[in-house]
Parts: sequence; C-alpha cells; structure tokens
Amino acid sequence: MPAKFLRQVDEKIIVTLLPKTLFGRLILVLLTGLILAQLLSAIILLRDRGQVLYESIRENMIVRTTGIVQLLNSLPAPDREHLIPLLASPELRIKLAEQPLEISAMDQNSKYASQKVKQRLAQHLPPATNIRISIIDGSVMPTPFQWPPMHRRHMQNGFRAAQNKPHAMARFFHLQIQLQDDSWVFFERGIPENTFIWPGRLLLVLLILLISVILLSLIAVRFITKPLKQLRQAAEGLGKNIQQAPLEETGPSEISETAKAFNTMQRRLKNYIEDKANILAAVSHDLKTPLTRMRLRTDLMDDKELSDKMQLDLDDMENMVTATLNFMRGIEITESIQQVDLMALLESIQEDVQMTGQSIELEGMIKIPYTGKPLSLKRCINNLLENAIRYGKQVSIKVEDSDDNITIFICDKGPGIPEDALKKVFEPFFRLDSSRAKHTGGTGLGLGIARNIARSHGGELSLTNQSTVGLCAKLTLPK
Repeated sequence: MPAKFLRQVDEKIIVTLLPKTLFGRLILVLLTGLILAQLLSAIILLRDRGQVLYESIRENMIVRTTGIVQLLNSLPAPDREHLIPLLASPELRIKLAEQPLEISAMDQNSKYASQKVKQRLAQHLPPATNIRISIIDGSVMPTPFQWPPMHRRHMQNGFRAAQNKPHAMARFFHLQIQLQDDSWVFFERGIPENTFIWPGRLLLVLLILLISVILLSLIAVRFITKPLKQLRQAAEGLGKNIQQAPLEETGPSEISETAKAFNTMQRRLKNYIEDKANILAAVSHDLKTPLTRMRLRTDLMDDKELSDKMQLDLDDMENMVTATLNFMRGIEITESIQQVDLMALLESIQEDVQMTGQSIELEGMIKIPYTGKPLSLKRCINNLLENAIRYGKQVSIKVEDSDDNITIFICDKGPGIPEDALKKVFEPFFRLDSSRAKHTGGTGLGLGIARNIARSHGGELSLTNQSTVGLCAKLTLPK
C-alpha cells in the first residue's frame, strides 16, 4: 500500500508539472531529447578530440625526439652545444648533461603511458639505447634543468607562468636518452591544458545547430497542433451555433479525416434538431384545426354545464399546443448571431416590467457587447422574470462581468422550490402543485425554454434557494 500510494503521488506530481497543452508537452519532449542528444554528442566528440590531440602531440614528440637524438649522435660533442639552441623551441626544451637526473614519481596511468612512449622511442633508436621517461601531472611543478644562459630567461618566465597558474600544462613529458658517447640529452615537452578545453568555435556551431533545430521544432509542432486548435474552437462553437461553417477537410490524412467526421456529426445534429422541431411544430399546429372544430361543436351543445366543462378542457389543450409551439421556438436554431448590448437589453426589460407597476432592481455593469441571439436572449430573461414575478413578487437582477463569463442573477423573495424539485422544474410540462395551478396559466415550459436558450449559447441555467427566503436563477453565458 505505501509503495502504491507513493507511485500515485509521483504520478500526480509529474502530471502537475507537465504543461497543460499538447503543444507544450510536445515541445517539452522534443527540447529535452534534442538538448540531451546535443550534450551527449558534444561530450563524446570533444572527449575523442582531446584523445586524438594527445596522441598526435605524443607521436610528434617521439618523431622529433628520435630525429634530434640521431642528429646529435652524428655530431662531435663540441658542436652539440651550439646546435641545441637551434633545435629547442618554446614547447620543447633540450639540454645536454653528463649524468642522468632522478626520475619523478608517477601514478599508475602515467607509468603505463611512459611505457608506451618508451616502446615507440626504442623502435626508432639504436638497439640498447638507455631511455628514461617520466610523465607527471601539470599540477606538479617540474624540477627545471640548468638551461644554457640564452634560454634561462625564457625558461624562468615559463615556470613563473606555471607557478601563477599551476594547471597551465595538463602533462609534462621528461625524456632522458643516453647518446652513443655515454653523455645524456634531456627533453621536456608540456601539453598545454587549453588543448583539452572545449573550443569556442565548435561550441558556437553546436549552439547555432541546437537553436536552429529548436526553432524548426517549434514551427513543426505549431503546424501540427494548429488543426487541433481549430477543431477545439469548432467544438466549442457548435454548442452556440450549429449553423457555423464546416471545417476545412485539408491537411494530413488523420487531420482531414477527423475534420470530415466532425462535419458529418455537425450535419447530422443539425438535421436531427431541424427534423424534431419541424415534426413537433407541425403536430402542434395541426392540432389547432380539430380544436377549433371541437370548440364550434361545443358551442352548439344544448347542455350548458357539459359545454362549459368541455370549453375548459379545450382551453387547456389549446394552451398546451401554444406552449409547445413556443417551446420549439425556444430552441430555434435559425436566428443569426450578432453583437448584443446585454446591459441595454436588461434596462429595456426593466423599463417594460416597471410600466406594469412592478419594481425591479438592476445592479452591476456589462463592459462590452456579447455575441449571441438577441431575440432568444430576451425571451430567456423574460421567462425567468415572469416566473420570479409570478411566484416571488419582489425581484432583483444582478450582473457580474468577468474575463470568461457574463453571469446574470434573477432573484425573488418567494417561497422557493423544494430541493428535490430544483432540477425537475426544467422538464417540459412539470408543475409544482404548491405553487402552480391551472388558474395561474403556467404550463411548465418557461424554465425549459430558458435553459435551452442558455445552452444554445454554450451557457447554463441553474436554480438555487437563497439562505433566507426566495429563489435565485443563475444564467451563465460564456464570452
């Protein structure tokens, strides 16, 4: 159980840290892979580069050393001193002596490297040539030879620089080779530490390559996710306007097939809603003809009491037919969408209600016009107000305008609705016995029509009982 709990916690943390969008997650995966690949490639490349440079310098030193030894062996001893300054260079120091120097202590890796250098030198020198080699780390200060006067200042400056920066040399090669006349020649070659430092030009090239690949990845991911964004926008707009233009069926096969499936779904929904509305409207309209005939026949009846009862039944039937037609108009999908000044609409409705002698308070402000169906919105708000005035008497309207939604609260001071009936009142022809009776004229369709209009705009309508007294209708319209 603890392991499972920890695993679930880890998964939640990972999900929380991940970007919320598909674009962000693709970019994160691509950038992580690219950066790791570039870093590993650079490390391997530069590591191999350092090794190749080291071996190249070592081979150059071996070839040059054997050449100098062979030259010195061919000259008499007096001529060698005059030749040494010409053979030496800033990176290679040479000195002649009668006796060998003590070999510096070496670590295991240096011992192995010195054996390889010694074997390579022996291949180019006369047999049985005495060779002594030491390779020491650059952080260890080598013991300087007693150089000739003309090189002393140069050597002192070099060692002074090494003292100020101990790691100026990564390694020192000390070679002592015995000449054929039993004298010794000493060589010292240092490999500068900056030989193994990552070169700036190469790093710049890698950085430019990485930035180029990142930019191309951003463009590619944006190109891939753009159709998904359009699909999301189309899905959100479908709830507000099913008559919106279909998606373009272009792009990669997966995207085009998805757009085609979405357009097919939109077309079927549109046909279904239109067919349902047309059938119900036709049935409700056609019912008026037999109702009219029945009303005429009822007027010709001799039994006055029976005639009055039938007239009441016919009135109820006609009210239901009229309410059904109104309900179908409440889910009408043909009204065009336009910019609506909701604040002006609410003020107009407030004035209309106040002309009937009913007082309504209007609080709040809507900053910018709302995109919707003006007649449907007016009908939705009128239905809510009529319901509040009929059962709640005192009515107030409060408006809240946020970045994402416009919320309209229509509250009354009536008896409210039982909690178990707050959702049922939206069902067609549902009536509360305690508050709705035949003489009130209610059919149970007003709230259903209002909710259908709210949902056709991508919003929602809900009812809640206030903590003190009364009912509050909350109409939420997304921007």
